[in-house]
Amino acid sequence: MRVRGFLPVSLFALALAVCAHRPIGPSSGTSAAPTLKGDTVHPGRSAGWVDTRLYFGLGPADHPDQGVTETRWRNFLDREVTPRFPDGLSVLDVYGQWQGKEESAPERLRSKVLIVDYQDSEENRAKIDAIRAAWKQMTGDHSVMRVTQPADVSF
Repeated sequence: MRVRGFLPVSLFALALAVCAHRPIGPSSGTSAAPTLKGDTVHPGRSAGWVDTRLYFGLGPADHPDQGVTETRWRNFLDREVTPRFPDGLSVLDVYGQWQGKEESAPERLRSKVLIVDYQDSEENRAKIDAIRAAWKQMTGDHSVMRVTQPADVSF
């Protein structure tokens, strides 16, 4: 009878031992946080990068038949943006509005936001300015708003 009572306790103790794990933390030499590894093209972590967003007005929001078409926008991306930033970019469809100082009502626009993250350098900033200038020349727009801020980038 003693053996029968001893066997379940022994099995329970063995199960607990199997489930036990070593501690995680600074004293154990391991970390609870995952470590991201970079892909074969990009480093795991990059310093000195910025996130730039460019805002492009395509035409009146209430008249989608006027202004820049989706085909013309994509041609612009292919010709002016992608060759300058071939590693990648993002585009968002947005609605925007703005009101000039001499306007009585805001202008409501179909818009695109182009997001490009890149190593901050004079060369890359010049590429951003060239994209803005090309858009203004193509459309006759007065401006392309740019918002640039530091970015903590990890691949």
